[in-house]
Amino acid sequence: MSSVIAASVFSQSPYRAAAEAFVSDLRAESPSDSYWLQPDYTAMPTLWVDRQRLLPLLRFLKSEISRPFPMLYDLTAIDERLRINRDAGPKQQPQSDFTLVYQLLSVERDLFIRIKVALPESALAIASVTGIWPNANWYECEVWDLFGIHFTDHPHLRRIMMPETWEGHPLRKDHHARATEEDPFTLTADKQNAEQEALLFRPEQWGMARASDSAEFMFLNLGPNHPSVHGVFRVALQLDGERIVDAVPDIGYHHRGAEKMAERQAWHTYIPYTDRIDYLGGVMNNLPYVLALEQLAGITVPPRAETIRVMLCELFRISSHLVFYGTFAQDVGQMSPVFYMFVDREKLFGIIEAITGGRMHPAWFRIGGVAQDLPRGWEAMIREFLDYMPARLREYEAMVLDNKLLQRRTRGIGVYDTSEALEWGITGPGLRATGLEWDLRKRRPYSGYQNFEFDVPVFDGGDCFDRCRVRVEEIHQSLRIIRQCLENMPPGPYKSDHPLATPPRKARTMHDIETLIQHFLNNSWGPVMPAGETFFAVEATKGINSYQIVSDGGTSAYRTRIRTPSFPHLQMIPLMSNGLLVADLIAIIASIDFVMADVDR
Repeated sequence: MSSVIAASVFSQSPYRAAAEAFVSDLRAESPSDSYWLQPDYTAMPTLWVDRQRLLPLLRFLKSEISRPFPMLYDLTAIDERLRINRDAGPKQQPQSDFTLVYQLLSVERDLFIRIKVALPESALAIASVTGIWPNANWYECEVWDLFGIHFTDHPHLRRIMMPETWEGHPLRKDHHARATEEDPFTLTADKQNAEQEALLFRPEQWGMARASDSAEFMFLNLGPNHPSVHGVFRVALQLDGERIVDAVPDIGYHHRGAEKMAERQAWHTYIPYTDRIDYLGGVMNNLPYVLALEQLAGITVPPRAETIRVMLCELFRISSHLVFYGTFAQDVGQMSPVFYMFVDREKLFGIIEAITGGRMHPAWFRIGGVAQDLPRGWEAMIREFLDYMPARLREYEAMVLDNKLLQRRTRGIGVYDTSEALEWGITGPGLRATGLEWDLRKRRPYSGYQNFEFDVPVFDGGDCFDRCRVRVEEIHQSLRIIRQCLENMPPGPYKSDHPLATPPRKARTMHDIETLIQHFLNNSWGPVMPAGETFFAVEATKGINSYQIVSDGGTSAYRTRIRTPSFPHLQMIPLMSNGLLVADLIAIIASIDFVMADVDR
């Protein structure tokens, strides 16, 4: 790795080329009157389409265009009714009260694109795309729940984040953002009974029969407080004996309104909230958020700050994978490994605390760089850990991966192939365990990852065992990356001097009254970001995590969309578990490596 890190990814040259190649193919292969191309695209082509032409266009993009887009990466909406700066200059967009945003991914092109549909408030309904992508099911439920947009022909449109008894749609601009804006909460006996009644599981609502021709089915609630579900998460099981006939994942118990909170927090003060998304990923959660804002503001991050970010992200990747590794073994019956691995995780947290001052949630990245420079003696701590960890990993491999009982419990269980993974929106280790070598750090490098030498671990079994093996190998690759950071840490500043970098470096605050005022305002009100839309995705610990941010030219976000990997991953549980035993489902859940805060946000 060169000690002089290349310029930040925001030059966009390779991604601009991929976008232009797509636009050229689109114009050659599809009638131009079926869409309108937003003229301000750079690396993210945006197509507007009438609701009547949505399904044909999506089918064309998924299956018919050369180098197609097999993955529905995300589906969300924007309440446009209070937005001021959406119609300026060449960025002019069609008039709408609400905008539906479909985001597609082509792994062949290494390209994300957006499809937008403008909807008036008087007609908030559109055809479901669950017939094209099965993972649209939960995304459409989420949009209905939080925005009130109806999807016709959806198999079971319902509340998915909020309780069934909730009134209103929280991500609309006319819905309160704080509980203090409402009357004090009261719970009468009648209301309590109604809430309890709404929680009852009725199989018929989910398309489940209570009996077959030969037997009555048993229905079992696995969770929301069972140890194997790794948080407040429920799977309602339809069982024939101990064999799973159907499984219904039920989420929303951990919903905290993270996207709503972004609308009332300043750009800078929202950073600690990002830590709590994948709460095992630490600063990895900060990264896509600050990268998106730096892209919007045109901030170039110094090489030293980029390399520090990479080092901290890979430390947290190891930390998260150690939690997975230990609990995966524990869920299939091994008790010892998790205790050993948590000891190593504590060693990691000691290093992270020495560098950042925090442990699990340091909230240490900043717009334009990091919070402070590396402390004296950081090299010795990192080098000691790098020398210590490989031998421990060899011990764990002998304990866990070489264990024949664990292999019998996990090989051939929860299998899916690459095409199914793309259909369901699977990313990260779960995708690479099907044999597809696709990692954003290699395909769309960011924060200087293009300057590091590392391999992308790939296995092709697509089962629980290979999903574990991918993550174990990723720990080895993370150690390689961290060693390169140690040996090639660039000199220079740890934060940009751009006026929107937040907060400004303190050395710049005492020059004159203007710089002092800027420092004060950036710490209290926060920076004023340019109006526009930005998107950035990173290869997080559990898959691709991204932030899609709409700025209206103020001190906080107009709309922040957090796309997390765990949300689509849990949706695949029925496909992976049907026909297997309850014990197999425990291994499947363990192999997914999810965090409920990452699902519910």
